[in-house]
Amino acid sequence: MARSRKDAWLRDELVLALDLYRREGRNPPKSSVDGLSDLLRTLPVEPELAGDPGFRNANSVQLKIYNFVSIDPDSDIEGMPRIGRGDREVWDEFARDNTRLSTAATGIRESIDKMTPSDTEVDEEIITEAPEGRLLTAQHVRRERNAKLVASKKTQALNVNGKLVCEACGFDFAAVYGAHGDGFIECHHTKPVHTLRAGQRTRLEDLALVCSNCHRMIHRRKRWLMMDELRTLIATASTG
Repeated sequence: MARSRKDAWLRDELVLALDLYRREGRNPPKSSVDGLSDLLRTLPVEPELAGDPGFRNANSVQLKIYNFVSIDPDSDIEGMPRIGRGDREVWDEFARDNTRLSTAATGIRESIDKMTPSDTEVDEEIITEAPEGRLLTAQHVRRERNAKLVASKKTQALNVNGKLVCEACGFDFAAVYGAHGDGFIECHHTKPVHTLRAGQRTRLEDLALVCSNCHRMIHRRKRWLMMDELRTLIATASTG
């Protein structure tokens, strides 16, 4: 079972806190701190925690910002001496790319009032959560598991190629398993996670047909592989 938000900040929350720090510094206005506190308490993950007045209150938001002050090599003051692994990971992932950080934070904020707790559920045994957090990861999963989209993508591939093959390694389920594998292949949504928005239309060009093995390799670690990176790994392994 995933760790509770009460015990540890979600990636989504850390991204939003880091975004506030990068935009407004180590001592943002009270209105900004209060605003982020209010927003975090409406996150559609374990919403029952918002009943605790101390949960993600303004003081905890400011303390989290000071955690990032501790990590920031450009800071001229000491921040909090105790910081979590998640804080460092989010700093390393986003602090040098303010555009990606800002875009991801915007996507998370826009998702909060458009998603229900059930919408945010992700099978962590199958897919490792993206660096951008649970909400945008869930949006990614919903797109590549949309039955209508997947069917349209398969039809497009059959019309063009006459068969369904993995776009990374070339595996053909029908060729290996015969009629039992006919028509089977998975879909991967290729659009960068930080750019996803609730209610955004998914184009067939945003989907790639992949075999089950390649799909699991893409999502195996927190920084997901791009299709070109996966193809490079496969090519390197086959010639090594």
